[in-house]
Amino acid sequence: MRFIISIWVLSLAACTPKEQVVLKSIENLELMPGKGIDPILKGNAVFHNPNRMRMKLKEIEVDVFLDGKKSARVDQQLNALIKSKSDFTIPVEVQLSLEEIGLMNTLMSLIGGKKYEVQFVGHVRVSNKGIPFNIPFNYKRTVKL
Repeated sequence: MRFIISIWVLSLAACTPKEQVVLKSIENLELMPGKGIDPILKGNAVFHNPNRMRMKLKEIEVDVFLDGKKSARVDQQLNALIKSKSDFTIPVEVQLSLEEIGLMNTLMSLIGGKKYEVQFVGHVRVSNKGIPFNIPFNYKRTVKL
């Protein structure tokens, strides 16, 4: 029985990525009109897979903060192939909550182009040979919207 458990643990360890998939940047951020008065923030999340193994991207869960206030959540189910030793891009689209940001602050920024600190906190779920792994990230950037 110990032999079977040892083989199972070793095979599980062989499926785990040696290095973590990394969120490199969020590119092409733009603010678009959304439903009602709440705008939509669109962008492309650029990740890097430093491993020699291919993986499947299963989901992305992200909380979006503007100036430290939680304004949106992304929860996308995916089924995309991640090539080995390569960058890959995930389009991200979230509807922001003006209630959280402040209506007047947002309207003034749309007219004058205010700078915001945008923070993306969450994880991506990848799988290798059917075994899922969560990879956390915390990315912060100042943008002019």
